[in-house]
Amino acid sequence: MAALPSAAKSTKIRVLLVDDHPAIREALMNAVRNQMDMEVCGQAASSDEAFRMIERMSPDVAIIDISLGDAHGLDLVQNIRTQFSNVQIVVFSMYDENVYAERAVRAGASAYVMKSEPTQNMVEAIRNVHRGEVHLSQKMFSRILGKVALKRSNAPGFAIDELTDREMAVFQMLGEGNSIEEITDQLSLSRKTIETYRRRAKEKLGLDSVGELLQYAVQWVHGQGKNHVS
Repeated sequence: MAALPSAAKSTKIRVLLVDDHPAIREALMNAVRNQMDMEVCGQAASSDEAFRMIERMSPDVAIIDISLGDAHGLDLVQNIRTQFSNVQIVVFSMYDENVYAERAVRAGASAYVMKSEPTQNMVEAIRNVHRGEVHLSQKMFSRILGKVALKRSNAPGFAIDELTDREMAVFQMLGEGNSIEEITDQLSLSRKTIETYRRRAKEKLGLDSVGELLQYAVQWVHGQGKNHVS
């Protein structure tokens, strides 16, 4: 197949979709295809597949879900930022921006969009990060800028902020129903290390047992899902 002229290649923003739910990928594809200045250059359902497609397709922007079957999305974000620094990253997640937006930016993403937002917000995020800008809600910009001045609460909802990225990943994956063995496989860490992160999360959240941690994690994940659906 003949190569397209270089001018044609540069006229559209090349977007890679990374989500393990086909319906989400289809919705994103439709949103991108409706834009004259964008095109979908590929789709991936896993971290490994996404990495291979980035090498092959050289997208301008990658849209990445946090919850992937074979890895945590923020690990993928970090790996892309390290090895493909020219690819701009938009994290697209069901999880509330209060929990993950700042973590995503620290990992190397340039935008955070919740799945409960209108698809037009995703379109705007793609354009903004392609221009080299950071795309966050005004609330998150204000939160990050004013974070130093905020007095932290001891309530569990705020205590989640005290979890490290790894502790948060383990907490989230436990709430999604993953076993310790499944988490060790997805995060490529030893069982002992995962159990350490689980223990630290339990202590930081002020819970007395692993059972309480699991119950709280399931409730938290379920609450995030309800927020997305509503």
